[in-house]
Amino acid sequence: MFGIKYIKFEPSVYVLKYKKGKIVKEGAGLSFYYYAPSTSIVTVPIGSTDAPFMFEEITADFQSVSVQGQVTYRIVDHKRIAGLLNYTLDLRRRGYASDDPQKLPQRVINAVRVQVKKHLQAMSLQEAVKASESLANSVLVEIKDIEEIKTLGIEIMGLSVLAVMPNKETARALEAQAREQILKKADEAIYERRNAAIEQERIIKENEFNTEIAVEQKKRQVRDTQLEAERAVQQKQNGMKDEQMHFDTEYENKKNELVELASKNARVEADAKAYQLAATMKVFESMNPATVQALAGIGMQPEKLIALAFQGLADKAEQIGQLNITPDLLSELIRK
Repeated sequence: MFGIKYIKFEPSVYVLKYKKGKIVKEGAGLSFYYYAPSTSIVTVPIGSTDAPFMFEEITADFQSVSVQGQVTYRIVDHKRIAGLLNYTLDLRRRGYASDDPQKLPQRVINAVRVQVKKHLQAMSLQEAVKASESLANSVLVEIKDIEEIKTLGIEIMGLSVLAVMPNKETARALEAQAREQILKKADEAIYERRNAAIEQERIIKENEFNTEIAVEQKKRQVRDTQLEAERAVQQKQNGMKDEQMHFDTEYENKKNELVELASKNARVEADAKAYQLAATMKVFESMNPATVQALAGIGMQPEKLIALAFQGLADKAEQIGQLNITPDLLSELIRK
């Protein structure tokens, strides 16, 4: 009525109310009355915006790749962007009066593309396909320092590169190359496994031979030790035999000396007895045999005297005519 209207905005919208070219009211989620003929209302979104992108670029080896990702941003300086882009609200259509708000995501994507292109031109195809994460991190750091982004009052909140994909023909070629690499690595793994098995078998055989050599060496050491022990025992036995032989020799020598001394003493004793007997016989040579016999009978036992008497009778038998010997005498002699 009379051009006066009421309007209400959500808290996610920053509102600038212009009247006669000047800001008379601003803030988030405002509601107010306004006079339509002389009032302009600018609304700038406060929340973050996701801008997906997909474009093709060329790598350092002149291969075409498709880059797919998403950039997230939000407007932090609402007055500045309102002065650079037309965010005026068309109150009749309840939409923006121009298409500037729809162009903002593309401007951010273009800034991202410039940085992505710079990095891809320094990479080979194989490097680019595997560089999604590193590419996103590098571009995110660089895009925050772009003067155009700062001038628009935009804050880049995040950047993700979902995929860097070559075209179908190149992808098939890469797949074939990767497949050949995998098969080659599989063959190398088989060869390495076989070589490892052969090497392990060699080590086992070598260990067995070393063990046998060590056993034989131990056996030889045992034999040598046994021979040394036997030699030592033999030497000791020979020494004992030598000592025994030495003792026996000394004993025989002593015995020989003793026999010689005994023989010498016996000879001396025999010579003494012979001399004594000779001296005695020399004395008896001059004596009458009857006298000698009489002297020998002194102290002799009666039976011996009778025996001597019979001997005398036998010596004079031719002169005896008849001899009578009583049985009592003979029996007495025989009994004794």
